[in-house]
Formats: sequence, structure tokens, C-alpha cells
Amino acid sequence: MRSAAVTPRGDRIRWIELPGRADAGPARVYLHGLGAASFAYFGETAVHPLLAGRRSLLIDLLGFGLSDRPATFDYTLESHADALAAVLDAADVAGAEVIAHSMGGSVAIVLAARHPRLVSRLVLADANLDPLEPARGAPGSRGIASYTEAEFLAGGREEIRAAAGTLWWATMRLAGREALYRSAVHLVRGSSPVMRTLLRDLDIPRTFLFPAADGPLPGAGELTAAGVAVVPLLDCGHNMMLDNPDGFAAATATALAAESRS
Repeated sequence: MRSAAVTPRGDRIRWIELPGRADAGPARVYLHGLGAASFAYFGETAVHPLLAGRRSLLIDLLGFGLSDRPATFDYTLESHADALAAVLDAADVAGAEVIAHSMGGSVAIVLAARHPRLVSRLVLADANLDPLEPARGAPGSRGIASYTEAEFLAGGREEIRAAAGTLWWATMRLAGREALYRSAVHLVRGSSPVMRTLLRDLDIPRTFLFPAADGPLPGAGELTAAGVAVVPLLDCGHNMMLDNPDGFAAATATALAAESRS
């Protein structure tokens, strides 16, 4: 396990690093979603035969997984992206291929927009692209953001636990309470400009994977016209790398291979 300080007070982001051949190409960075952790979600697919052999960093965003959980951090998408940039600089990574799930995809888009030298391409797994409306009882970020921070810390987290289920709770329970709440609030609010606009305007290869069972991706035509490859994945839900690891690895490898020829 490796780590780097990312705040003035020395709070650290930690990651698991998988070595790769020096001539294999750019490093790959894996980013988890809200309440998750990168090794738990990407550990199987990062070493899949279709993706193995590349230097790979499975990074836990500040507030989640193995990383520190400062209560003083604001956990905006921009702050997450800047903290991640500090990690990549510390790890001597530039021009990375970033594979990112859900909220991690939103952070990755903001990272690519704010720190373009660090990202050479994106593969986004059902990432959040648009602001959402908070809704009490809704799953995920919408439900968390429906509380005030005081309400969430006083008891809302336990209500969310009941709705999260055992799979999500396995990693959510490791998250800092302020980190989980504030990250959800800022994910629901979105970045400025919003993530969809940032993604559309990026000048790097981009692929968006989504569960085929969800039906057509809203706004797919606009993304495709902007050069984003929009790819449905069969036999999975939102947690596609867990539901269908072989399919996810194949789709990711195909996306990266196609992008490398562009």
C-alpha cells in the first residue's frame, strides 16, 4: 500500500499499486464510486487477463476506503479532483488511462478538465453526468443529500444503512460520515460547468459504459456527436464490474484498444 499527503494538515490518500511492464504503456488509474473503495470494486478486473500487465493504481478517494477521513475537507468534486491530482504527481503519473465508476467517474471528468496533463483517456462506468434532485428514501446520493448534515450525522446514516444493503454497506461503513454526506451533496449538485458539458468538451478519447438493462442512455446522441463512445454492457446493473467482471474487462479492454488507435 502507498500513500501521499494531499491537504495542508497532512491528510493522506492511499492506494494499492499493481506493477506492470515498463514498456506496456501509460499507467491506469481506477476510481471507485460513492461509499465504495477501489480495491473492493476493481481488484478482480484490474488483474483480469484482458487488462493485466499495466502499472495500475487502485486509489481510494479522500474520506473513503483506506484513505484518511478529515472532517474539515469540503469534498466537492473539484476538491476530490485536486486531491487526486496531488496523488498522481506524488506517484509520478501523467497521461493516465482512468477507469472510473459512478461518482469516481464524475471526479475523473473534473480531473481531466482541471489537470489535463494527468489524463490521456477516460473509461467511465455508469458515471454521474447531471445534477440530481435530492429525495428522502431514494437510493444512493439522492437519499443521502435529502438530509441536512446535522440530520445525517445524528441518525440519517443509520437509515441509509438500512437501505444500502450488505454489499454497499461493506465499504460504506468505512467512509467518514462527513465525507459520505458532503460527497453525496456535491455529487447531486454537480460540478460547474456540469460534468456532461465537461465530458463533451474534453479533447481526449472517452468511453461511457452503462447497463444495457437501463435502456437508452439519456443524451447519448449529444455525447456520440462529441466523440464519446457510448457502450451498453449486458448482464449487469450499476455495479457492472462486480455483476459481470468478464464483460466489464472485455468492454474496457476493447475501449482502450480502440482509443489507442484513434
